[in-house]
Order: sequence, then structure tokens, then C-alpha cells
Amino acid sequence: MTLAGKTALVTGGNRGIGLAVVRALALAGASVHFTARSAANIAAAQRALGPIVATGHHADMTDRLAMTTLFETRFDILINSAGIIGPIGRILDVSVEDWARNIDTNLTAAFHTTQLALTHMTRTGGTIVNVSSGAAHRPQEGWSAYCAGKAGLAMLTRSVHLEYGDQVRVFGFAPGVVDTDMQGTIRASGINPVSQRPRSSLAPAAEPAQAIAWLCTPAADPLAGQELDVRDPDLRAAARLPPLA
Repeated sequence: MTLAGKTALVTGGNRGIGLAVVRALALAGASVHFTARSAANIAAAQRALGPIVATGHHADMTDRLAMTTLFETRFDILINSAGIIGPIGRILDVSVEDWARNIDTNLTAAFHTTQLALTHMTRTGGTIVNVSSGAAHRPQEGWSAYCAGKAGLAMLTRSVHLEYGDQVRVFGFAPGVVDTDMQGTIRASGINPVSQRPRSSLAPAAEPAQAIAWLCTPAADPLAGQELDVRDPDLRAAARLPPLA
């Protein structure tokens, strides 16, 4: 699996799945850039990466001007990984402002980066991976904003494939339940079955990251336009992940 000569952008690449994807893409030979919300977060990510070189950019996904400026660099690969879980709460217990903030981060900002990427990918080719979720297809109590945003992102994946699939490869990818800071927030809420899962049952972030890196290679061409799941045995075999117990 090689991505030598490719330039990639991972949004929200300073921790969790995003950071693991930065590492996986760099190890596959790509020149990797990532976004984070602060210079301190960039520095922490680069310390965690150790000898692996990646370029961090202080940019919030919802900052349209900052993201437009960032895309003056032409990326061959875009990983829409940045996202938030909150507000966590039943519909009558959350504010419309917090609900809209989730949609702006998880869906509208991902649309914007996709739009920016397509301006050159439609001429030169490229790969977009939208980090999806099982929540895109199954509602969870307390996650109305997150579920709605991820459902919209799944439809965005299909729309990009419909309109530009002959020029750009796009994938939706559900990483499963992964041991990240977001899962810590979910466990603390105690509001639905996902929050009840013990930490010991969660997958390491390196697993979905390896699958995402594989999706960026030509070997994944037959799967373009689909919503994929890390738990699919055929996908795991293709990405050289161990079978699930």
C-alpha cells in the first residue's frame, strides 16, 4: 500500500481517529496536512507522531475563510474526520443553537471542504473519505443532532458520487466504536446503549485508520460511492485488518 507522491488533508487530525489517519497516510508515503483548533493542539499532535512528519494548520472547520485559504494547496486526498458529538440530550433538553452548531460542524463544514476539494479534483482526480457512523442509519437516544448530521453526510457522499463519480473517488466510512476522547464523553453521558459499552470493548483508532488509508489506494476503486463499515469482513481482509472475534 503506497501513497507516495500524494498530498492529503485530514480535518480534525490532532487526536483520535484523525490523528491515527494522519499517521497511517504518512506511513503509506503521503505528504500529510491536518487541521486543529489551536496551536497547542497541533504541537501535541506532532509530539504524539514522533518522527512522523505532518504539517498542522490552525483552522476551525467552520471558519469558511480559513478553510478556503488552506485549499490554496491542492490536495489529492481529503479525509473529512473533524466532528463533534454534542449536544447530548433528548430533543426537549437541548438548545436549537447547540443543535445547529453540530450540523454546521459535522455536515455543512464537510460540504464546504468537499466543495473546495472538488474545484481541482474534478480536473486532476482525487479521493474523498467522509468519516461516517452507524448513527447515520440508526437513531440513538440523546444524539438527534449527531445522527441527523451523519445521515446528511452519508447522502453527501452519494451525491458526490452521482455528480462527479467519473472524476473523483468518494467513500463514506463508519469506523465502529473506537477508543477516543469522544467515546469518553459518550460514556460519561450514560444516555444510550453506546454509552454503556466498557472501554475494554472499544477498538483502537489504528484499525479504522488503516482501512481509510487503504481506501485511498486504487485497490478500493470498486467500492467508490458506497457507505462502508469497518466491521465488514471483506473490507477488513482487503485492508489487512484482523478478523473480528
